[in-house]
Amino acid sequence: MKPACSAPWTKLAVIAVVLSPALLYAQQVQPPTPEPPPTQTAKPQTDADTHMTKSQAADLFKSVDEVIGFVASDSHLKATRPVKRRLLTRPEVNKELMDRMKEDEGAKRLQRSELVLKKFGFIERDFHLQPFLLSLLTEQVAAFYDPKTRTVNMLDWVKPDEQKPVLAHELTHAVQDDRVKLEKWGSPAPTAIAKNMREDNEHIQLDEASTARESVTEGQAMAVFVDYELQPMGKTLKDAPEFGERVREMSSDTSGSPVLSRAPLLLQESLLFPYGQGLAFEQAILQAKGVDAAFAGTLDRPPTSSHEVMHPEVYMAKTPVPVLTMPNVHTLLDKDWDPYDVGVMGELDVRIITELFGGRAMADPLAVAWNGGIYYAAQKKTGADKASPSSIGIVYYSQWKNQDSARSFLKIYASQLPRKYRSLKQVEIPNGDDDHLLFSTEEGDVWLSLDAGGGVFLSEGFDRDTAKKLETLYREVQGHGPLQQASEQPMHELTLGLRNLMPGIPKAALDYGMRTASH
Repeated sequence: MKPACSAPWTKLAVIAVVLSPALLYAQQVQPPTPEPPPTQTAKPQTDADTHMTKSQAADLFKSVDEVIGFVASDSHLKATRPVKRRLLTRPEVNKELMDRMKEDEGAKRLQRSELVLKKFGFIERDFHLQPFLLSLLTEQVAAFYDPKTRTVNMLDWVKPDEQKPVLAHELTHAVQDDRVKLEKWGSPAPTAIAKNMREDNEHIQLDEASTARESVTEGQAMAVFVDYELQPMGKTLKDAPEFGERVREMSSDTSGSPVLSRAPLLLQESLLFPYGQGLAFEQAILQAKGVDAAFAGTLDRPPTSSHEVMHPEVYMAKTPVPVLTMPNVHTLLDKDWDPYDVGVMGELDVRIITELFGGRAMADPLAVAWNGGIYYAAQKKTGADKASPSSIGIVYYSQWKNQDSARSFLKIYASQLPRKYRSLKQVEIPNGDDDHLLFSTEEGDVWLSLDAGGGVFLSEGFDRDTAKKLETLYREVQGHGPLQQASEQPMHELTLGLRNLMPGIPKAALDYGMRTASH
């Protein structure tokens, strides 16, 4: 879901400071606190007390030109404009990130996305997203490139030699910026709330999964990072692909981050996806088609969904990606409900929700069987606390490659309903079966239905009669819209869209802890 314009769970992915073990490197390399002289009382030392010398700062600033030369040569992307450089203290970085998070338009949509995510059950009702994200940002801060000012921001508490590999990652964004103007290229999705069927389907078709594009930019930056670290060995990711696998394994390890390690699965998966899976995507293109296709080629024709990022062969073959059609729900709902959110639930979304509700063993097989999915959320006009998920009604319609997978998804989804509703009670249906389930809850009815063609319809919060009418609309309209080609129109996805919630927050280099993978 997207926050006002992205897929629900995909949205959380929006937090652009994304943390991977790489970021953890920043903590690992901090200079040790020196022992005080025996006659003095030790004074606690913090990151803010540790500063780079003028000589070290000059060396670091000088290294930017050297590193960007390597980046341009390694990626075949031209560095056409100078890059500004700035040295920041820890407090300065923290303040800048928090200010951007509070002021950015995406942050204003954060609460909207949070309600939808909670309604679907991706995060617990008592979880507070914004304070968590602020903690995560300040913990995982690293050097970052800002496309608005074309500036690489470096850290004055980390030694120059320890920042250079991170610069290789961040300066990859600078040469990408030269080719496609990252600020606009990375956020092509509309942000206004869709108010009619035409706008709903525009969101579905054109709201791109920003993280799919971010998987390109971060995957490329990770590839250059690995090549930079492999220089002394005379190797690159292309001729030593095993290093890419080692880095990807590290990118899924959250043990080095106290904050991220206790984050909901949704946040962990969606935040790390562009780095680990993005690197896998870029490496596959690199191996199959070479440097120009992996870098310039994927910037010029980026993937449109998590499905293509997770299956590079689909992207390379230009295989159509399943895109479902939104029916006109407004004539039925708008009298009592305000439009709230609409978007695509992609393969990554399915993998996350299935793992969350059914366990890892079920997640990958079911995600592969996904064959398209869209969601819609509305908010009650009156009679509900608009700061609570109880004010939200949601619909999710998905199609599957086989009936067994569709039925498995329906059962897994139904099994987690007791976690969300205190007064959940199943309602007996005349001539009912396990493929059609009705429940009453303190927040309205829940209706789950499987058809003979492998389509699963879910409705929560709308009364039974309205849910049945919505189901008819969703099932009837499918097949009337053209299947979109992966190379044409970008989509927005729920979980990946999360990352778009805060587009103004710089993406910190996740590459920190990664550097050890190349040694």
